[in-house]
Amino acid sequence: MTRPRVAVVGGGIAGLAAAHAIRAEAPDAEVTVLERGERAGGNIRSDVVDGYVCEAGPDGFLDNAPATLAFVGTLGLTPRLVRSRDEARRRFIFRSGRLHEVPLSPWGFAATPLLSPLGKLRVLAEPLAAPAPRHDESIMGFAERHIGREAAHVLVGSMVSGVFAGDASQLSLRSAFPKMHEMEARYGSLFRALIAKRRERRENNGVGAPAGRLTSFAGGMQDLATAAAARLDGAVRTGVRVSALHDRRASADRPGPRLVGARAFSLACGARLLEADAVVLAGPAWESATLLRDCAPAAADVLTAIHPAPLAVVCLGYDEASLRAERGPLDGFGFLVPRGEGPRILGALWESSIYPARAPRGKALLRVMIGGATDPGAVGLTDDELLAIVRTDLERTMRLRLEPEMVHLIRHWRGIPQYTIGHQSRLDRIDAALGAHPGLFLAGNSYRGVSINACIEDAPRIAARVAAHLRTAGSVAEYRLAN
Repeated sequence: MTRPRVAVVGGGIAGLAAAHAIRAEAPDAEVTVLERGERAGGNIRSDVVDGYVCEAGPDGFLDNAPATLAFVGTLGLTPRLVRSRDEARRRFIFRSGRLHEVPLSPWGFAATPLLSPLGKLRVLAEPLAAPAPRHDESIMGFAERHIGREAAHVLVGSMVSGVFAGDASQLSLRSAFPKMHEMEARYGSLFRALIAKRRERRENNGVGAPAGRLTSFAGGMQDLATAAAARLDGAVRTGVRVSALHDRRASADRPGPRLVGARAFSLACGARLLEADAVVLAGPAWESATLLRDCAPAAADVLTAIHPAPLAVVCLGYDEASLRAERGPLDGFGFLVPRGEGPRILGALWESSIYPARAPRGKALLRVMIGGATDPGAVGLTDDELLAIVRTDLERTMRLRLEPEMVHLIRHWRGIPQYTIGHQSRLDRIDAALGAHPGLFLAGNSYRGVSINACIEDAPRIAARVAAHLRTAGSVAEYRLAN
């Protein structure tokens, strides 16, 4: 009996996690992961430059996600977990010409100069917030309604820049922060929600979901991608570019794709055909839209509306003693910059303060982000222009004039997906369009969460749908792999 075949297009963490979950859910299936790059992992990449561990993408995950921890355990990576230092709980926001520590207690909130007295009073009025509108609300609209314009801009706007490199006035609360949306729907007020959550934890003897601690691996986040690919036992094929997709069941009298051809470059197999009973498109939305243009044009049209925000990452290495002498120790997570405060950078992470062994002994590592949805042109600046802006802004924010000993730049021309207002409606329309093509599925951070945790948590859901399809029969998609 011929084994069912599943093709996963895209070898980022979403594709790798989906492949593992499909193998577990449908052990008889033959799973192949096709990755156009020369290495698996997508934007997860840890570049070691002169002994500094420079993360191209996310530098960690929160350890309050059971699915991620279980996946890490399955890969045998638990001994390589590295949790962030306690100092990393200290976070800063640049406002009015200086860095302010974000308060973590009521007394700290009362004393902080981060907000004006009127701004603080408005936050305290949160239980009196107006009810939620019927329409899909932006994150900024939600925040202004609950805590006022000043706190929304300073606290929430900067946080959204840090997480999504996004514009809080354009992103959907329901899609970007679904738990926050659910909390308001259930409790009406965020303060009442927090009180209820604390009461639940007390009643459960302190058992509940903690905020989580930022966690990485000894060799950086690349450890996760490398192990996930290796455990698939040769099923990951890199250097393979899938250029088109065709649903072979389509006929002239029914809607759907007429021809599925896919091209990939592969020195190992040259020009040949790969057939599959189910296909998981696990790349970014724009890439999946290209593959679906002939196969499922209605879905492709909606996918093109999920835009990514371009982002540049500038890693800087310093002599630690010189840095300490100039501006004091790096004893925190880093800082964010609300838009309109002057600096162009979105913020900086003090990587060697967050994790041990991220820089050579006696050195310090900073990772600076610039660009995003509000400044898409930044990614196209020359290396010299980017470095000049970053150094100027670090002098302005951190009083850091010291020349870096190491500089490493990474550009994400199509970076973090933006869940703009109407995102859930777009997902519903995509699902409806793909309903005409049984056996075709989407995975990745363009849809239901941009974090590593969200991509791994979504994998079993996708695997269950794939397995159900394989049990009920017969779609065949075809790829052509060509030099």
